[in-house]
Amino acid sequence: MKNYKVTCAFAGTGYHGFQRQENLPTVQGEIEKAIKKLLGETVTVNGCSRTDAGVHANEFVFSAELESPIDCRGIKYGLNGVLPPDIAVLSAEEAPPDFHARFCCRGKEYIYLIHNSETKSPFYADRMYRSWYPIDEKKLDRACKAFIGTHDFKSFCASACDKEVTVRTVYEYKVERSGDVVKFTVSGDGFLYNMVRITVGTLLFINDGKLSEDSIPGILSSRDRRLAGKTVPPQGLYLNRVFY
Repeated sequence: MKNYKVTCAFAGTGYHGFQRQENLPTVQGEIEKAIKKLLGETVTVNGCSRTDAGVHANEFVFSAELESPIDCRGIKYGLNGVLPPDIAVLSAEEAPPDFHARFCCRGKEYIYLIHNSETKSPFYADRMYRSWYPIDEKKLDRACKAFIGTHDFKSFCASACDKEVTVRTVYEYKVERSGDVVKFTVSGDGFLYNMVRITVGTLLFINDGKLSEDSIPGILSSRDRRLAGKTVPPQGLYLNRVFY
């Protein structure tokens, strides 16, 4: 039996997140079905992260132990031949026996995309959040720097978050524009439930004048979710990179 590190990408629109759920379509469920179809093996794949329904991934890593003598090229092209069109294997490599995609992960980078236009685009449906109100990306880029560093992000996680320790370290946060698309990029050692979506929602409150530009440090220290902004919808969120 060999252990493999597999990198994939997926459009999350049709799935209830990565993690397998009974009677619901998930990315993990589709990958495990594909392995069964390709190799005849019933395996449990270990994902680097959970994702919410509708969230996408440009880079998502899972690990799996396989008994088949198939090589890495066979895993990549074999799985791509049987997976649905909205899931793609990008690479596969043999990993040490103790490699686990989740527990060995040292950090992640997410992006959030907003189509900032008065006119909707049929090409961005389910791939970006649309906001018609003009976004001042330079103002938000200044404001988001307050998230960088090690902080207690209790104010920026959903009430359903079950983590006892809510301290996380954000390495980088930036906001930039390309045409009518505004991109929020954040990387860190780990993220709480809905943390990225709430930080983006808080920045949008700052953009709209509902919060002051210097309000983030106070919200962080309050540990009070009610003081932060809204949770933006999932369709603009992408797991962009995974660090090992």
